[in-house]
Amino acid sequence: MARTFRVVMSLAVIGAVAYGAYATRDLWLGSAERLLGYQNASAPAQQAQGERRNGQGQGSGGSGRRRGLSQFSGPVPVLVADAKAADVPVYIDGVGSVKALNTVTVRAQVNGKIVEIDFDEGQDIKKGDVIARIDDGVYKAQRDQAVAKKAQDEALLAGAQRDLARYQLMVKSASGTQQQVDTQLSLVAQYTAQIQVDVAAIESAQATLDYTTIKAPIDGRTGIRNVDIGNLVSSSDTTGIVTLSQIQPISVLFSIPQQQLARVNAASLAGTLAVQALGNDGQTVVDNGSLAVVDNQVDPTTGTIRLKANFPNDKLALWPGAFVNARLLVETLKGVTTIPSAAVQRGPNGTFVYIVNQDETVAMKTVKVRQQDDTLAVITDGVSPGDKVVTTGFARLQDKSKVQISASPVQATPNAPAANDQGQPVAENDPQSGQTNNANDGERPHRRHNGEGGNGSHRGQHAAGAGQGADASGSAAPAMSPTTPTQQQ
Repeated sequence: MARTFRVVMSLAVIGAVAYGAYATRDLWLGSAERLLGYQNASAPAQQAQGERRNGQGQGSGGSGRRRGLSQFSGPVPVLVADAKAADVPVYIDGVGSVKALNTVTVRAQVNGKIVEIDFDEGQDIKKGDVIARIDDGVYKAQRDQAVAKKAQDEALLAGAQRDLARYQLMVKSASGTQQQVDTQLSLVAQYTAQIQVDVAAIESAQATLDYTTIKAPIDGRTGIRNVDIGNLVSSSDTTGIVTLSQIQPISVLFSIPQQQLARVNAASLAGTLAVQALGNDGQTVVDNGSLAVVDNQVDPTTGTIRLKANFPNDKLALWPGAFVNARLLVETLKGVTTIPSAAVQRGPNGTFVYIVNQDETVAMKTVKVRQQDDTLAVITDGVSPGDKVVTTGFARLQDKSKVQISASPVQATPNAPAANDQGQPVAENDPQSGQTNNANDGERPHRRHNGEGGNGSHRGQHAAGAGQGADASGSAAPAMSPTTPTQQQ
């Protein structure tokens, strides 16, 4: 029992001491901070004490908010751009690869030994130019044999025709029979047919002989040679002698989403569509060509359809096998209103822009965007040509804010437009004053406290006072990233 009494008394004493320390915290907190080395700490502490005594119904959050707004008084530096009327091309982009317009692997059509190579590697050649020659001795002999066989059969035919004429005279003079005439007629027809066979044999032998001279079947550029002089080749070889590729003109095969097929087909009815081949940066136009073919089926595994475009490739900027970005022009919007894409912001009610008025205030206007890329946006409603729209410096803007149009990005907050998930501007550093903009209410980004009935949190007041002390000493308070929302603790 006595032990329990001692425990209860100890707890009571500790509670009384703690309550007394809390009740008199404003008397000893400033001295403690000075002892710890905080500069200018007493001023915000005394100010906080006065606020608690005289600020009925106001907490530390309200006073911090008033101080934050006082920091942002004055025009907001921004950069602007003029809305313009222009003709805007509409493209469909795709990724593909370069393919030679025609590719041929030159192979031997007869067996034999290579006795001559008549091209240089990487040489541009024309159709019909000699590529290589095969030893033709055997094939010449076969042709000569066929020619001799024809001469032999022609002699036999001539003899049979003479015999036929004699038999016909004998029948007329009754010294011969009709059977002899009929037999001789058959023999003449046989020799005539044999001569036709001989003619075909000669043509075949001549064709085989011609195959010993290998010629280019197309215009193109030779690749690396696969065989050298003295090698035996045959018609069954798969590697061939050399590969010819026609690269002027050249083709690009690329794919687009199947959802764009109807748009492409509709645009094709008006004529041939233009296609641009882009470099690795996705911006530089390497060559200009035209759409040649739309494939006859959609790839069900990828949901895309292949297209083929032809390019003149005069500068040889496109090379077979290389990956390339293709841009298909399907439409040109005439006289539409355009603004930089950086001016378009997004909020809970959709897209909007800030338009600068004559009195250098801004008006928030809801806009309709027809299309937009990284640099340009086409506006169908809400902006007219000649309007000045804000492109940089959105952090402190709201409807009817006073602005100062800056001449350089440094004066107008060079950061890209930042907005929170609700589309409202997010606080960022003021590059002119070097002070921190804390989520539009003057609070530090890592603290947010609400005061009720004048009993504000001392931690919130101390944070605000420390921030002011840092500004007075010449160093800015820690700044919040333009894209980082304020955290609530």
